[in-house]
Amino acid sequence: MQDEEKFSNPNDEALRQLLQRVKTIAVVGLSPKPSRPSYRVAQALQGFGYRILPVRPATAEILGEPAWPDLYALPQRPDLVDVFRAAEHVGPIVDACIELGIPALWLQDGVVNEAEARRAQAAGLTVVMDRCTYRDHTRLLG
Repeated sequence: MQDEEKFSNPNDEALRQLLQRVKTIAVVGLSPKPSRPSYRVAQALQGFGYRILPVRPATAEILGEPAWPDLYALPQRPDLVDVFRAAEHVGPIVDACIELGIPALWLQDGVVNEAEARRAQAAGLTVVMDRCTYRDHTRLLG
């Protein structure tokens, strides 16, 4: 394990380019409750012009968009998967991203899974971990 590199996030310029390139964001774990951080962040991302694809089982609609039970059920491939799930649930999400050819994965504040982040990176995904899409968008793109 000594030779394994520690995960590191993309630098600010790479984050800026990612946020400018992305058009569609699948939000895994998006809550239908307006008081939850996932709802507030996704709503703000909608306000920035992104199309949000809610991924939450047993929910019909969130933020005016139909909700999907998992990434495999989505009607289109998103440009980015934004994860609001506990770190222990990240592995199957990484599996789906790799299988579906999704180019980028963003693990929100507090979602830290070094091994899965490195595995996604090794598969060619752009990976951001333990950061907030809303905060970084506001900071880098205004």
